[in-house]
Amino acid sequence: MSLSVVIIAKNEEKMIEDAIKSVSYADEIIILDTGSSDKTKLIAKSFNSKVFNIGSGKIEFAKWRSEGISKAKHDWIFYLDADERVTPELKKEMIAITGSKPKKYSAYAIPRRNFYLNKEMKYGGAWPDYVIRLFYKSNILGWKEKLHEQPVFSGDLGHLTNPLIHLTHRDLTSMLEKTIKWSKLEAEELFKANHPPMAWWRFLRIMVGEFYNRGIKLQGLRDGTQGLIEVIFQTYSRFITYARLWEIQWQAQEKSKNQRP
Repeated sequence: MSLSVVIIAKNEEKMIEDAIKSVSYADEIIILDTGSSDKTKLIAKSFNSKVFNIGSGKIEFAKWRSEGISKAKHDWIFYLDADERVTPELKKEMIAITGSKPKKYSAYAIPRRNFYLNKEMKYGGAWPDYVIRLFYKSNILGWKEKLHEQPVFSGDLGHLTNPLIHLTHRDLTSMLEKTIKWSKLEAEELFKANHPPMAWWRFLRIMVGEFYNRGIKLQGLRDGTQGLIEVIFQTYSRFITYARLWEIQWQAQEKSKNQRP
């Protein structure tokens, strides 16, 4: 049995080296570059990774992850993000699974330890956080959904014990940039799904609901200063998404008025 690792990356020169080193035991490491302008590709090639340019422009994670299937040459496929790290314990667990026959499961969900502004988060929905990333290649059929992509596979799902390290939200600047980028896509998807018109009271309900769910129900405030920042920022991020939705709805309404005879 053998393992291919697929990493989708764009402008990850600060993160890609450690990601690759954490899976150096794999039979091949594939970097799917979506338009880097920094040293991401150069660094990846220096560690004998196979680098493929798969275009830039609009975000299509499901399409990109599906493309990784055709690039991989080995029996098992493991998807790793540039801000994730495989621990020695997880490495041993993966080697035991991918190196044995017969296989019990065709796909595996892996828990993640999420670090936010250099602190491991325990509450607010940060743990347990499972991602389905390890597949027997002949059983994975592809990925679906434009945002928050999900795998499509045949067979049963197993769960690994040892977690991935997820170094998410490393600074406020990157958090704001991510919100600007993702909120537009999320708003467009909500508009396509015919979300009800955004009235003033919907904003209040959404923001209060987000703060209560993350901060109180899921106890995000117990994570200290970083927890408070996370709860408030996620509430703000939800507001921006729905403000963008309101803008799209308003523009569509104005366009419709102008087209009337």
